[in-house]
Amino acid sequence: MRLLADETPGTNPVIELKCGALCNVQYDSLLNLGHLSYGSVLSSFISIVITIAIAVAVAYRLNHGRPGRLQALFEMFTEYVRNQVKDTTTEEGGFILPIAATIGLYILVANWLDILPISLFAPLHPANEDINQTLAMSLTVIVIVQWYSWKVLGPAGYFRRFMSKGTNLAMRIAFIPMNILEEIVKPITLAARLFFNIFAGGVMIYLITLLLGHLVIPLGSVQLPFGPLVLGPIVLAIWKLFDVLFIGAIQAFIFMLLTVIYFGMAREGLEEHH
Repeated sequence: MRLLADETPGTNPVIELKCGALCNVQYDSLLNLGHLSYGSVLSSFISIVITIAIAVAVAYRLNHGRPGRLQALFEMFTEYVRNQVKDTTTEEGGFILPIAATIGLYILVANWLDILPISLFAPLHPANEDINQTLAMSLTVIVIVQWYSWKVLGPAGYFRRFMSKGTNLAMRIAFIPMNILEEIVKPITLAARLFFNIFAGGVMIYLITLLLGHLVIPLGSVQLPFGPLVLGPIVLAIWKLFDVLFIGAIQAFIFMLLTVIYFGMAREGLEEHH
């Protein structure tokens, strides 16, 4: 677990992409535009492997009589997601359950990656500290949601969904651009919410490190760096545990819940249509 911030948050090691005019953009250290952050790729890969390993371990040890602790925890998690899907979309789960549950578990693992000891020996960081990943996940969710809405409502019902409810046809037509804009903004807000909350944790570590770096105790002609050596690791460890374990879990839950809610919103007008 990395305690001390030795670089500005967002400045991860990158490899410049050689893709011609497609990547001919001004470098942005926060977004890594036109560059490949191998720290983010490595963090994402490890998170994927851990997520798959957890799922395989639960499936391999599946016991209908006396489930183990991991299986019981996994069943509680999936049952909660199933109830959310049922309450929001009136479906028993279908393909929405595995999508939402997988996203929630993966984001949780990706956020908790920074607490593993392996981060001491590799350029790892919470995988969702890279906005490219959060934006990719949110775009994937929204694309599937749009397909689902088209499937359950049909072409006519899908386009009718962009017309606000009301008796005045002119007002309903006038609100079409705003409803389309809302659909376009959804993946941006979904990605930004996760990214900035995880990124803020790195910023706090960086600021705490800077502040405690100036805390010294004068001992005659010698100044003892009390902040970096004694107080710093304690304060940063407490904050890191809170930030990674609690905030990381909350953000995984919010992303998963919003995914389910978006599927529910994609069904609006289905009962009226039938």
